[in-house]
Amino acid sequence: MKRNRNQYNEDFKAKVAIEAIKDIKTVNEIASYYQIHPNQVTTWKRQLLENVSSVFVDGRKKKKEDKPTEEQLYQQIGQLKVELDWLKKKFIF
Repeated sequence: MKRNRNQYNEDFKAKVAIEAIKDIKTVNEIASYYQIHPNQVTTWKRQLLENVSSVFVDGRKKKKEDKPTEEQLYQQIGQLKVELDWLKKKFIF
């Protein structure tokens, strides 16, 4: 008999992990209450603690853009000059 895997949404995982962090109940008590394996509770708790700093990331700040180097800018200027010269030769009557 094939058993399907349970898939839990983020809200449920966060709820269980926060309850595990509070340390009011043991991991086994939490697992039996929510009918999940104790290892899963521990995993979700660890993931929450590792990624908690991403909650406070300021999304309003602009990400650092990759600015072209001086060499790349000179290369682009040279390419544009070559194209301009070619167009001048091509379309001069």
